[in-house]
Amino acid sequence: MATPLTRRRVLGGLAGAFAFPGAARAEGILAAKEYFETARVELLVPGLHPSHDGITIAQLSDLHVGAGVPSGRILAAVRALNDERPDLAVLTGDFVTTRLDPVAMVPEVLKGITAPTFAVLGNHDHRTDAPGITEKLEGIGYAVLQNQHSCVYLRGAPFTVLGMDDSTTRNHDPEATFKGAPRDGSRLVLTHTPTGAKALPPNENLVVLSGHTHGGQVHIPKLTEGLFARAGQPYVRGLHEVNGNQLYVNRGMGFGKGSPFPRLNSDPELTILTLRAAL
Repeated sequence: MATPLTRRRVLGGLAGAFAFPGAARAEGILAAKEYFETARVELLVPGLHPSHDGITIAQLSDLHVGAGVPSGRILAAVRALNDERPDLAVLTGDFVTTRLDPVAMVPEVLKGITAPTFAVLGNHDHRTDAPGITEKLEGIGYAVLQNQHSCVYLRGAPFTVLGMDDSTTRNHDPEATFKGAPRDGSRLVLTHTPTGAKALPPNENLVVLSGHTHGGQVHIPKLTEGLFARAGQPYVRGLHEVNGNQLYVNRGMGFGKGSPFPRLNSDPELTILTLRAAL
């Protein structure tokens, strides 16, 4: 069950800002570009290993490095993520938008996450430079899972992270993703496009994290959900039940103030997910 969202205004550093007459105005402009919301979500997970009761996972998605988002917003989100001291961090795709975006900047704005970090690619990554983005992320120590799984020990017990590749670009392969992976215990699935959750094994008590939709980008309650559903995307934001598994859709960091693509009622999001063992 999701807990109420807590709004966090994140301001980038302005050295000596208060020493100048225009500081207040400049700080306001910066805040408008770099703001995001920290969403705190708690899930009851049947089958979760008892050692993982209360474990926290931080999620960032849809960073769209380049013209799509001020770099300061991503840097501030990484700082806020580290301040939360999560047990695990995940990045759910769309690191860039077009071939004109600076892939080389991806590790510069994302480096420094202190928790073990896993990533999957998004549709824009596959349409631009999937190998290059993968190389940049792995170069700063983040594991990129492409229809693969990895087991990491957290709090002394195994925790399985499964990364299913993007379904929008038809790169997903659920059979390969689950091949050789544990079928019980603590498991987390990452996949960029929310509808990819439909391809996962049903009734497996899986926790699935996605992005892609930007929370609707321009969100008008009921209208936005209706339009997305008609386009084949019924999962726009927040928590959903999909074939007996739990899906959470992050609103992403990209676009909004400072870009030609506005966001309305759909603030950029850092998710802090707490998993609880269901009794």
